[in-house]
Amino acid sequence: MQAAITKAIEEVGSVLLGKEQQIKFALACLFSGWHLLIEDLAAMGKTTLSQALAGVMNLSYNRIQFTSDLLPADILGVSTFNKNADSFTFHPGPIFSQLVLANEINRTTPKSQSALLEAMEERQVTVEGETRPLTHPFFVIATQNPSTQAVTFPLPESQLDRFLMRIELGYPDLAAERISLQGEDRREVLKQLQPTLDEKLLQDIQNASLQIKVSEALLDYIQRIVLHARQAPEFAFGLSPRDAMAL
Repeated sequence: MQAAITKAIEEVGSVLLGKEQQIKFALACLFSGWHLLIEDLAAMGKTTLSQALAGVMNLSYNRIQFTSDLLPADILGVSTFNKNADSFTFHPGPIFSQLVLANEINRTTPKSQSALLEAMEERQVTVEGETRPLTHPFFVIATQNPSTQAVTFPLPESQLDRFLMRIELGYPDLAAERISLQGEDRREVLKQLQPTLDEKLLQDIQNASLQIKVSEALLDYIQRIVLHARQAPEFAFGLSPRDAMAL
């Protein structure tokens, strides 16, 4: 299991150069069953990271480009009337995938952002009164532009609460950028990735993560952090029970 994880980090690192720590953060989110939010400028490798993870994990992959005119049905799917069958047929949206990239999630309105809430928390979606389970595993990597950029809608607290981490990729270091400038196009390297984990092994890793024992001393420390955040005047909102579980 450890060898497969190490190989996965190496494979993704061959595409996303010099970002081993961020790759490990992403895998931690996946293995623990949570989701990842990446906030950074354009062209930093956010999409590359999601594609590379899907490749080495052998996961089905969909990318949703969030724009100001995106509708919830564009994410969840829609039913159309089938004249021959004299009934409605449901056409699943891109949310029905094992790894979903919600690209530039804060480019769309809160109404469309909210289409992800049930999916990220309960691994299901309710469309036209019918609840439909999502695939397993289900992992969302969302990217957002800095709030200082034009036409962005801040993510509500309920949406932020679904993510285990918010990270940045940042500019590459000089050595990594030199390799990119001199070497093969990263998109071509991406096509050469070999899966290192299958669905069963990934499930085993996720199950193993649930068996990790947390000491009483660490629980005390986490609860002190949570209590301070709930009582200190510098915080507008305290940490929720879900946040405590994430820690």
